[in-house]
This record gives sequence, structure tokens and C-alpha cells, in this order.
Amino acid sequence: MGDSVAIMKLEEELTRRLAKLREQGLYRTLREIGSAQGPRLTLGNRTVLNFGSNDYLGLAGDPRVKEAAAEAARHWGAGSGASRLVCGNLEPHVRLERALAEFKQTEAALTFSSGYTTAVGTLCALAGKDDIVILDKRAHACLVDGARLSGARLRVFAHNDLEDLEHILKWAADVRARRVQAGTAPPVILIVTESVFSMDGDTAPLRKIAGLKDAYDAWLLVDEAHATGLLGPAGAGLAAELDAHARIEVLMGTLGKALGSAGGFICGSRTLIDYLVNRARSFIFSTAPVPAAAAAAAAALELVRGPEGEELRLRLKQRVSQFQAALGRPNLEIPTAIVPLVLGPAEEAMRAAAELLEAGIYVPAIRYPAVARGAARLRITLSAAHSAEDVGQLAAAIRGLQLQPAGDGS
Repeated sequence: MGDSVAIMKLEEELTRRLAKLREQGLYRTLREIGSAQGPRLTLGNRTVLNFGSNDYLGLAGDPRVKEAAAEAARHWGAGSGASRLVCGNLEPHVRLERALAEFKQTEAALTFSSGYTTAVGTLCALAGKDDIVILDKRAHACLVDGARLSGARLRVFAHNDLEDLEHILKWAADVRARRVQAGTAPPVILIVTESVFSMDGDTAPLRKIAGLKDAYDAWLLVDEAHATGLLGPAGAGLAAELDAHARIEVLMGTLGKALGSAGGFICGSRTLIDYLVNRARSFIFSTAPVPAAAAAAAAALELVRGPEGEELRLRLKQRVSQFQAALGRPNLEIPTAIVPLVLGPAEEAMRAAAELLEAGIYVPAIRYPAVARGAARLRITLSAAHSAEDVGQLAAAIRGLQLQPAGDGS
């Protein structure tokens, strides 16, 4: 009897919480997709244009990438069987990490089961309760959660604001000086940012951030999730494009976006990777990623680094430029595949997404907590797999909505 009463109380409390989310326009449901990722999706009995995927180069459905995954599953099995430190360190994982290190021009690399576990495991390994983590205000939730879970003192600087960052670094340097004077261990100071921001599509001034990092003897972690495969020489990322990669201690990325697979990775020195193998709990205590995912990512990486990768990046750039021009937006110095239309209230973003879906176009409405309250938006992502006609149809549909943009969500 007591157990059933407890269950009923749980149900009542969760029902109340869900009702509150509905009232705030923040309730979410899962959509069942009846097709593979691509420029079109099957939703129920409809086929719609897809402008919500992070499969920026269209490699998730590339026959060579799919065959690499299938062959790995046939040879290595469906699962890895154990964590990497037990007996799950399979040849596909090792090959992929060697290729990633070469791609990012670092000594070594380490892969994780997801981008989220990459961030949480790495930040918790590098920083502790006596350290300081300084985050860009618009850093991805996985970076925020990793910083919080580390127990470090967390400070946030205004988005891409170098003056605010330096102000915080001066404070952190004072903390360090007082610790040294008191004879206690000085804190690690770790700056954390994305290179291309996931909800805004803008870029970080990495060279200047690296300069501040050097001036204040800090470390720098840069998440290249939305730049890997798209920017820089051979798609190596924004850090490589800005010639700042050698000045960044920790380069992070994901395999589930432009590389069309699943998982996350860290690239850096051999010492860094050895340390993470020993201290990153999300790596140590997780079953190794499935071999098919590692093989798929390696095959995609080979394509990204070759002539075909250059062609795909050029095609994506053309689609982004076409769309930006259709919206009357200025040409961006560093165009990315993410184009946000900030509308403000969550209800407005949901209404606009519903109207687009009715017109046969899927664009996700992004709301709090993925973005700040009052900064709900349509997050449009373009792919090299889209045709010029696809982009033209999207632009015409958005013009037909007669939207009232709310600014950049600052």
C-alpha cells in the first residue's frame, strides 16, 4: 500500500511539473522520423524538406560511410563489449584516433561515446574545486554542465567580449597570486569556448582569446563541434583557419555532425590524452563506442580531407550565401551552416515552426533552456546535400511568414 501511495505522489508531482512546462510554452515531445537523415525527412505519412539536421556535408547517408559502418559491424560485432581500458579498445577506435590527431595536427586524440560525455569527462578531469573555469555566456550546455560538475569556481564572460574576459582573468590572476603568497597550490585557470556557436552560428575570436590565455597563464579548451569538417584547411576547423590551433591546449569536437557518425573527441598533447585515459570518468566507466560508429567516422574523415571534401564545403558555402542573400543579410566574414532567426517569445517560435511544417519544411523551434528566455528562435541549418531549389523554397516560405525578428538574443 505504501509503495502505491509513493508512486501516486510521484505521478502527481511530475504531472504538475509538466503542466507548468506547457503553460510556459516549453513542453517538448519526440518526433518519430521514418527515414534516414538527409535533405528530406519522412514525418508520419509526409515527406518534408529538412533544415534541422547537423549533417552539414550530407555524409551520414553517403554509401561509402554506410558501407564502412556495415563492414565494421560484420567484422567487429554490433557492440564493443567493454570499456576501452578493459577489453573494448578495438582497432577501429585506434585507427580513428590516429586519423583525428593527424587531421587536427596534434600528438594524440581520444574518442568518447558522445560530445556530451567528452565535455563532462574532460572538464571534470582538468579542473577541481580549487580551480577556476571561465566560460563564454553562450557556450553549449555540455560545457556548462561539465564546468559545474567539476566543482571549480565558475565565472561567465559576456559572449565574445574580450574586455569582460580580461576583467575576469585579472581577478583569477589575483586569486592565484594570493594562493601562492599563502603557500597553497595555485589554481588552474581554464577558459572554455566554442569556435562556432551552436545556436547563433557566429564565431569566436580565437586568436585574441589565445593571446589573453597566454598573457594570464591560463589554459584554453575550444569546442570545434560545428566547425570540424567545415572550416579551415581540409576542414580542420576554425582554429586551423585562424592559425591558432597550436596555441590551444584542448581541442574538442564531435563525430555526429559534419562527420556523419556519432561520438566526441579530444585532440591535444600525448600527455593530455594519457591523463584523460586515467582521469576522465565518462571515458573510463563507459562501454567503448560501437565499432561501426568509429569506422563510419574514419571513412567520413577521409572524404572530408580529400578533394570531395573541398567540393562539399564549397557547395555548402554557396547554399549559405544563397540563403543569406535571399533574407537580405550581409555577407559574413566566416559563413557557417547555422542561420538563426531570433523571434523572442517561445510561442512565436513554435507558431513559425508549425507554419513552416504545414508548408512542407521542417525547421526546429529552439526555446529555453537551449537558449536564453525571450530569445526563442528558428534554428536553420543548411547542408551540402540541399539543392539550390531546396534553399529557394525555404527562403520563400520564411518570407511568407512575415516574421518580426527580435534581435540576436543578447
